[in-house]
Amino acid sequence: MTAPTATAAQTASALAWARRRSSVARFWRSYRTHRAGLFGLGALAVIALVALAAPLLAGSDVQSVTNAPGAALESPSAQFPLGTDQFGRSLLGLLVWGARISLTVGLMAAALSVAIGTLVGIVAGHFGGWFSTVIMRITDWFLVMPTLVLAIVLATVMSRSVWTVILAIGVTTWPTTARLVRAQTLAVESRPYIERATALGGGHGHIMTRHVLPNVMPLVLAQTTLGISNAILTEATLAFLGLGDPDVVSWGGMLQDAREAGAVSSGHWWYLAPPGIAIALVALAFTLCGRAVESVLNPKLGVSNR
Repeated sequence: MTAPTATAAQTASALAWARRRSSVARFWRSYRTHRAGLFGLGALAVIALVALAAPLLAGSDVQSVTNAPGAALESPSAQFPLGTDQFGRSLLGLLVWGARISLTVGLMAAALSVAIGTLVGIVAGHFGGWFSTVIMRITDWFLVMPTLVLAIVLATVMSRSVWTVILAIGVTTWPTTARLVRAQTLAVESRPYIERATALGGGHGHIMTRHVLPNVMPLVLAQTTLGISNAILTEATLAFLGLGDPDVVSWGGMLQDAREAGAVSSGHWWYLAPPGIAIALVALAFTLCGRAVESVLNPKLGVSNR
């Protein structure tokens, strides 16, 4: 590569990065106008920091049953602000550790679901014809089937682990994303520059990756933020039904332990309330962030800034 050519390539790369930084800055300026979105983002930042600092905040032996520091089902006190479980373990420590699993499962399951839906949607929208018809009929079948039932079946027949829960959620919740991405792909491919790219020799892979994918990414980003809350709720449901990993602590697993310990009938509210409130708070925070992202990326939605 000659010196002028190398200089031109570096200049083009610098301009591309400058445009990306400008786009991110515009996105953040618009996002900051949504107070609900800022509240959700702040709540998620705090919860993420707590999850990352779990070994420092709660200790590494908080999950131990044999070395539990308290008595069974103690009510909230100065030593145990949220009380203890049926083994005498601190519920506050378990809640902190449970944030790790719940957030990890929510993020990874939503990412898997959106990745599958994006791939299916772009391929179906790009190729069309009988191929698209077959793919969309399969998508419709997944769409009308109860997602939770399919996830329960997968989690039952496979080994009980965190990865099984992630896979069960991811492969059952992608149809909505696929339909949205397919519709957006059809709209993008009807534009003149796609015809010009095809006339200049652009192949299927070039069109889908260089032209269609960048244009559907805003929709994918918004769908991801909204899907995380659903994934966390589904993980909590599976854990509550006893289909989660028994070797890890999650908020849904804490609710399952509370049910088995008879917390509902015996009135031990401190065993039920903290994980339930944590699940609701995280789901609400991701939903608020998702609505704000949708409004920024698609102002036609008319979502309120408050």
